[in-house]
Amino acid sequence: MRIATLKKRSDFLRVRAAARRWAAPGLVLQAAPMPEADTEQGLVRVGYTASRRIGNAVARNRAKRRLRAAVAHVMPASAQSGCDYVVIARAATLTRPLDALVDDLAAALARVGARPGDRAPDRRRRAAAGRSREAGPRAGDA
Repeated sequence: MRIATLKKRSDFLRVRAAARRWAAPGLVLQAAPMPEADTEQGLVRVGYTASRRIGNAVARNRAKRRLRAAVAHVMPASAQSGCDYVVIARAATLTRPLDALVDDLAAALARVGARPGDRAPDRRRRAAAGRSREAGPRAGDA
């Protein structure tokens, strides 16, 4: 399986909007099916990000290098072809042993389970349905 890198901001935003994410102690994984125009058999695209909360530029770059190493260990065997992933560094990414980061990524991949065609549930619709059942009729309803 070939691993490419996400580079465009619009791809990062699309993956974030898909609402498939899992937080582990060393990283956060977000996933979304790849757009039809970009789909290629055996291709997985991965983006890496580390915010300024992680530290200065040296620390952020080190965190991203560690995430790339974990992805190189796990993604070729476990990732779903035709999906885009974004791996976000957390504060523990810098100090966590590489084996633990690999385990975190493998667990996150299993939990996210993004496959082409999967759709994340609409949280607003689900929340509204739960509210209407629990709250009963509203004051203005007859």
